[in-house]
Amino acid sequence: MKRDMKETHEIKVYGMMCGHCEKAVVSALEKLDGVETVSASHERELVTLVVSPGHPPMETLKAAILEEGYDLTPPVAPSDINIETSTGIDTDTEDNTIGTGIEGINTIAADPESEQNEKSDPQSEADRIAAVVTPDTLCDISFNIRGMHCANCSLAIEKAFGRTEGVVSTTINLPLEKGFVTYDSDVLDERKILDIVKFAGYDASLESTPDGTAGSREKFRFLFALSITVPMMLIMHLGLFSMTTTNIITGVMATLVQVVSGRAFYEGAYHSLKNGMANMDVLISLGISAAYFYSLFATLFMDPGKPLFFDSAAMLITFILIGKMLEANAKGKTGQALKELLALNADTARIINGGEEKILATSMVEKGDVVRVLAGEKIPVDGEVIKGTTQVDESMLTGESFPVSKSPGRPVTGATINLSGTILVKTTRTGNDTVLAGIIKMVEDAQADKAPIQRLADTASNVFVPVVVAMALVTFFYWYLFPGPEGGLPTTPFLFGFERMIAVLVIACPCALGLATPTAIMVGSGVGLRRGILFKKGSVLENISRLEMVFFDKTGTLTQGKPEVTGIYPAKGITEEELITLAAGAEADSSHPLAPAVVTAAREKGLHGEGTETLAVEQSREISGLGMECLYNGKSLKVGNLKLVKTDRIPEGIAEKGAALAREGQTLVYVSLDHRVMGVIALADVIKPDAKEAIQRLHDAGIETALVSGDNRAAAQWVAGEAGIFHVEAEVMPEDKIELVKKWQAKGRIVAMVGDGINDAPALAQADIGIAIGSGTDVAKETGEVVLVKDTLLDVDRAIRLGKKTLTTIKQNFFWAFFYNLIMIPVAAGVFYPMYGLTLTPEFASIAMWFSSLSVVGNSLLLKRFDKKRFG
Repeated sequence: MKRDMKETHEIKVYGMMCGHCEKAVVSALEKLDGVETVSASHERELVTLVVSPGHPPMETLKAAILEEGYDLTPPVAPSDINIETSTGIDTDTEDNTIGTGIEGINTIAADPESEQNEKSDPQSEADRIAAVVTPDTLCDISFNIRGMHCANCSLAIEKAFGRTEGVVSTTINLPLEKGFVTYDSDVLDERKILDIVKFAGYDASLESTPDGTAGSREKFRFLFALSITVPMMLIMHLGLFSMTTTNIITGVMATLVQVVSGRAFYEGAYHSLKNGMANMDVLISLGISAAYFYSLFATLFMDPGKPLFFDSAAMLITFILIGKMLEANAKGKTGQALKELLALNADTARIINGGEEKILATSMVEKGDVVRVLAGEKIPVDGEVIKGTTQVDESMLTGESFPVSKSPGRPVTGATINLSGTILVKTTRTGNDTVLAGIIKMVEDAQADKAPIQRLADTASNVFVPVVVAMALVTFFYWYLFPGPEGGLPTTPFLFGFERMIAVLVIACPCALGLATPTAIMVGSGVGLRRGILFKKGSVLENISRLEMVFFDKTGTLTQGKPEVTGIYPAKGITEEELITLAAGAEADSSHPLAPAVVTAAREKGLHGEGTETLAVEQSREISGLGMECLYNGKSLKVGNLKLVKTDRIPEGIAEKGAALAREGQTLVYVSLDHRVMGVIALADVIKPDAKEAIQRLHDAGIETALVSGDNRAAAQWVAGEAGIFHVEAEVMPEDKIELVKKWQAKGRIVAMVGDGINDAPALAQADIGIAIGSGTDVAKETGEVVLVKDTLLDVDRAIRLGKKTLTTIKQNFFWAFFYNLIMIPVAAGVFYPMYGLTLTPEFASIAMWFSSLSVVGNSLLLKRFDKKRFG
């Protein structure tokens, strides 16, 4: 009885221009009953749906698309519309039922049990990641931001975008000093996006790399302040003039520092308050303005002969600018992996046009251009070799040091190195569509994404400044009103309380709190990138650390995805060599998926192929569903399943062995010569070499594992036993995989799904963490949140351990950022002065404030020590 099976529809949709368009179509279709999953690509002009039995009529699906304002026919004559029929689908089922394309719609009914019999071309690891990347859309923009100091700065910009119509999503990354905005191009454009940032009080530009202008400006401000502050301190402490004259001179000098070097703090505070936020600039401005303006007022209207705070105001600005420069240098190191990627691109390309060779900038190369690459040069574009053979170093993408052979028809990736021979490459991808550009975009997105724990920092930063201002005022009035016994303070109560108030304002700046999470995410994602583990979202690094259950697909994930000979069992009087030679001779011309495995086994033993005497067979014919039959030395030679040889004489030992192997789920090929079975060859989709170790590592970490497959139970049990997995779910449809994930999630478990096929995509989406194998299908890699480029299952454990290490680092950063302030604020407020005489001047408070930020960044950089030995 035929089972009800889910169907996949591919609908050509015209008029989608960007990611926002895609989201609109996907959202409209997801609202319909019976629609399980939807994906859309404006570049391919294609929408792919997975629907359950009894899904809405096709007319309903079409109507939903049309209602969103998109077309189902191209802007040409109807006769030009292509009607396509799918040729197959990568699943885990025994057979594929392919529907007929109707009005440009491909209908594919997929029964998930077949991948093990597919032929697979060997691919290099760089080839595998070609589809991992997602090109930029017209409605996405990333830009540089100058002038941010703390978490409240980024929150102020996000708040400004949140009030703007047409903005879909916004992420502001403080360490990267970049913004990422998805917007409606019908409402906004790039210029308006940058104007929003500028209106919020910050500078924004579209340069792909920082131009150094901001760094030069900070350096000038610091050097200017330093050149005035040092002489000011000498004048103050050497006593060269009277107190009145000293106050006047230092007042003029402090004014210069305020106007030139301190101006940026006041501007930042103004824009922050205008946007309803209170950032670090507000606290700094309060501190330096309180010291400066009180001193100015006292000089002009009170007694200019008393000690004032001109020197404190100038020193505060100088010390803060020192900290800013040190922090900027440390933050720059956290994005080093991204900078290294940007530097990998080749600068020029040799274009062959009309037989002539021209050297152009790589950015000028267009799709379809033919590029000549000499030995030792970087390959400048993504393309396909059309002439020549060579070896290519792809380590920059895969991390593997072994070169990969390339010949006509094989793809090559830009920024890899051509080692040995001259080749001609036809360009297939340029600009933002290249593999390297896509990986860079993916890393940027991951570093821009906010982990859940970042919400704590955002919430704390939002309320921290008002609380600190209140504490500073309480500090001042306490010391002014309750100074203690006469003579107990080094100065007057007013001056002592005033100095404590400034120190509290300065030391409480929440810079470190804003850096705690993003710096750790940046370094952690960079470490993963170098190891071939791509995290599409930074939040995944936190979530993956809490995993409790991991589901593994079988075919292509735990196994190689293609059959291999696992045993050769000859009858009495026949050798293994004779048996495999007979089988390979008969299977040489077969198109059956098992034939290449038999021929390969014979070739590896030196019994078939070049340099050997090939078995001479005649009158070969393939019998559908049974195997091959031919003549060898005039005798009947059969190679196939048990049905093919059931009328031949089968030795008792072979019959028993075949039955035992069948119970293990192995596929059997019987070899019969002259109507006598000579033996049986066992084949199976064997597990990957590292699968058993990978599973054991997960078990050692306390994580449960399960195998989920559409294959028969015997085959699934055999693979699970080989890998060391105890939980097995066999003969599972794609929709059942979702239900299994939901069942464990309902128990409160955090679940991951590891898969490689189209049939795995729904479960990958449902799982808390979707992990896609690098050699898998495009759909799986687009759905998964983590992509294992190197196609090794050991990276599942490595990704989890990297996530745990990153989360630990984030928590440590919060300790340094949050509790550091809680500890130091009482010191700055003078709580310990009555007992121990311990307090902080405003200048030392500024040093302590920046020390907390540097501690956070430095602790994040320690993630780089998560080296090969510890990384496994």
